[in-house]
Amino acid sequence: MAKISIATVFIASISLLLTLTHSFSTENPTDRRILVLLDDLALKSSHSIFFNSLQSRGFELDFKLSDDPKIALQRYGQYLYDGLILFSPTTERFGGSLDVAAVLDFVDSGKDLIVAADASASDLIRSIAAECGVDFDEDPSAVVIDHGSYAVSGSEGDHTLIAADDFIKSDVLLGSTKIEAPVLFKGIGHSLNPANSLVLKVLSASPSAYSANPKSKLSTPPSLSGSSISLVSVVQARNNARAVFSGSLDLFSNKFFKSPVQKAGSSNKYAKSGNEQFVTELSKWVFHERGHLKAVNVKHHRVGETDEPAIYRINDDLEYSVEIYEWSGSSWEPYVANDVQVQFYMMSPYVLKTMSTDEKGLYHASFKVPDVYGVFQFKVEYQRLGYTSLSLAKQIPVRPFRHNEYERFIPTAFPYYGASFSTMAAFFIFSFVYLYSK
Repeated sequence: MAKISIATVFIASISLLLTLTHSFSTENPTDRRILVLLDDLALKSSHSIFFNSLQSRGFELDFKLSDDPKIALQRYGQYLYDGLILFSPTTERFGGSLDVAAVLDFVDSGKDLIVAADASASDLIRSIAAECGVDFDEDPSAVVIDHGSYAVSGSEGDHTLIAADDFIKSDVLLGSTKIEAPVLFKGIGHSLNPANSLVLKVLSASPSAYSANPKSKLSTPPSLSGSSISLVSVVQARNNARAVFSGSLDLFSNKFFKSPVQKAGSSNKYAKSGNEQFVTELSKWVFHERGHLKAVNVKHHRVGETDEPAIYRINDDLEYSVEIYEWSGSSWEPYVANDVQVQFYMMSPYVLKTMSTDEKGLYHASFKVPDVYGVFQFKVEYQRLGYTSLSLAKQIPVRPFRHNEYERFIPTAFPYYGASFSTMAAFFIFSFVYLYSK
């Protein structure tokens, strides 16, 4: 029995070691394991195009039913997964040790999340979204209706199948290739918590849309209407964890990926909707295949030198440099921008300068140390839409001149020197004249 127990522990340890070896790495952000929780295993085939797209890009997917009693995000204090996909909108309670707090802790640790809801979204899914600044319509029977921008094919008369094309204008979020065809959407809308500045609308409803029960007449104005309705939103936390919230599970389905689409009021017919391109590009962003920055080789030194000093002197001329790269999905490429700034900071910025770049990833700036001594910091705080934030800080003291480093004669003091010597000369002449004159 003792031998069997030792062997079991050994196998479990090896399994955990292999899991951690293949987990998220700052050197290879796409080498990742993703847990996919489903309401029904049939979703694995009905949404296979989306899942196959992830697997073809090197992700390892672990499919489980959302009520599986063996669900666990971590073991021995280490996370087993680097991403979580919740395609389980009707689940009232997760299996195992997973709950709302565990999902939020998962995101707080820097992991990524995709949540898809629909008209039957449970309080559990709504709670997770609300904690991230996404508020789904409180009316459980409400869906997004649009009598102006519905999809002509399969409109079914209630205009709940929407052809949406109001995308966020951001290449880092949706790729550089324009999404030509509208995206098919059928589900619930949500609003963004104004107190949360980290959440963004990626796909918005048209001005003619509103959220209501399509089977009953409106007796009061809808709580959500117009472009304020968000169909798909994203969150990038301060720790660079990313999350996507969609009000439609069908948005990711094979059926919507392959469906032709024509927007009401438009003569343009598309043989294929924009869903596949939209979802693929958005998944590249949420799983850090795009917009993931890293900074390396931070250096500073006096002009004309190469070694980094332990202390600077006031009025020294110095150079600061840093290399910034962006993950392209397979390798690190130079990040090129004209808005990266460095601060020389003590309580407030004494120097704020935009750095020049050689367009090969190197950013550099030269400036003079202020005529103030104390403990300063080199700081780079770079935050741009869709990109992981960079926060670099390096402390360095600045000293005043030593007593033997001042100039012996200061040119600006020449008038005072002249006044002193002329006074002495005048006193000598006066004394001579007074003593020897009759």
